[in-house]
Amino acid sequence: MNYPVLTPAFPLSPAHAFDVWRVGVMAFELWTSSVSTIAMRNNLWYTQAPFSPRMITENQRMVTEKIEASMETGLEMQKAWLGMFSGKQTPWWETTRLTMTPYHRRSSANSRRLSKG
Repeated sequence: MNYPVLTPAFPLSPAHAFDVWRVGVMAFELWTSSVSTIAMRNNLWYTQAPFSPRMITENQRMVTEKIEASMETGLEMQKAWLGMFSGKQTPWWETTRLTMTPYHRRSSANSRRLSKG
C-alpha cells in the first residue's frame, strides 16, 4: 500500500531552517512597515483636508491595495488547499511566505512612498 509522504512540522535541513528564519524576518518587516504606514496615514488624515484630491486618491489607493492583496492571498491559500487535497503537501513555511508576500510587498512600498512625501 502506498502511503502519502507527509511534510515535517519542523524543518529537518539547514536550508529549510533558513526558510523558516526568512518567514520570521518577513513577518517582522511586515509588522514594522504596517505600523509606520498606519502612523503616516493617520498623520495625513490629521493634517490634510478630508476632501482634498490628495486624500481622496490616497484613500482610494489604500482600499484598492488591500482588496488586491487579500485576493492574491486568498488565491495562494486556495492553491495550498487544493494541493493538500490532491496529496501534494507544501511545508507550512513555504505557504506562509507565499500568503504573506502580497501584504509585505505593498506595505513596504507604501511605507517607502509615504516617508518620501
